[in-house]
Amino acid sequence: MAARSALARARRIVVKIGTNTIVQPGESEGRPGPGRREPGAIDAEFLHRTAAELSDLSRTGKEFLLVTSGAVGLGARALGMDRRPRDIQVRQACAAIGQPILMEEYRKAFRVYGIVTAQLLVTRDAWDRREAYLNLRNTVESLLQLRVLPVFNENDSVSTSEIAFGDNDQLSAFVASKIDADLLILLSDVDSLYDSNPRTNPEARRISYVDELGPSILAAAGDRGTEFSTGGMRTKLAAVRIARDAGCRVVLARGRTPGILSSLLSGRPVGTLFDAPGRLRNRERWIKHTRPVGSILVDEGALEALRRNGSLLPRGVTGVEGSFRKGDVVLVNGIAKAIACLSSEELSMVRGLRSDRMEDVLGEGAGRVVARSEDVVFLDP
Repeated sequence: MAARSALARARRIVVKIGTNTIVQPGESEGRPGPGRREPGAIDAEFLHRTAAELSDLSRTGKEFLLVTSGAVGLGARALGMDRRPRDIQVRQACAAIGQPILMEEYRKAFRVYGIVTAQLLVTRDAWDRREAYLNLRNTVESLLQLRVLPVFNENDSVSTSEIAFGDNDQLSAFVASKIDADLLILLSDVDSLYDSNPRTNPEARRISYVDELGPSILAAAGDRGTEFSTGGMRTKLAAVRIARDAGCRVVLARGRTPGILSSLLSGRPVGTLFDAPGRLRNRERWIKHTRPVGSILVDEGALEALRRNGSLLPRGVTGVEGSFRKGDVVLVNGIAKAIACLSSEELSMVRGLRSDRMEDVLGEGAGRVVARSEDVVFLDP
């Protein structure tokens, strides 16, 4: 298959390592051997294997970025908890405890192969604010030029529902999208996407290739995993949708399979490959995946003009919801996103007026549009 063989040409690759992959397996996955720690602790042996594999692959000119889970679970276990805490303040405390444990294990594993690791703790607003996003992107590019391995995790110790990604599957997709990765690899405790839950249905069939996220694929998504994981197949498919907009292929595979990264990058038919037929421009992707601050309501004529790649004019605006500034991303009728050329206060003053009257109301330099055509992106149905 051409899409599989194309994986060998991927140069910039994001690898997401899930909680159930990075910790010691429980009894269902095998008992700890001599010298190994209790189930639930960091699996140092797995990390060393991963470091060795990435070291070998990097010599072929490939660039890697990691997105890791596990901080909250490690902190919870350090405190003797047997499940992921639900209280947000306790969860933040567990993240603060577990994150340095997690990064120390990464540092030790990759140091053996001469690889320096860098910790990047982020929240959703780092991507939503364009200036912050550009600064973060520049930092990542500098790290890659210095041959340093960036290791991302959500900053769970300060994240709230307003600024959180919610799961590292989506964080990994944002990383892949924003730094123009060719490939996103989601290493999980499942080996593929199935047409139904293989844990409960022994007749479930593996899906090796997905070209479109149609209803049958979305229906195959199951529930979340263990008490210490936040993701499930639904979050992985949401991540696939984000990455596809960037023209980034995604592979879901079992992380504990020996040599899994080398196998995938050699084109072997393991895991599920989600193809990416299209690609939005970087600015379009930023608009589409940025959380809107407010909403603009427009009439049918204005909406039709936007569909024909026209700009949004004040005359077509019928309502303004929320408080936003010039340059913020807003929803338009719930079906598109746009960068506002006016603040919510200014827009409320000129809505319904002809464009040539904007400067009369707002002063010289106010312009003539509410949103430029190149700054409007329609959302998926």
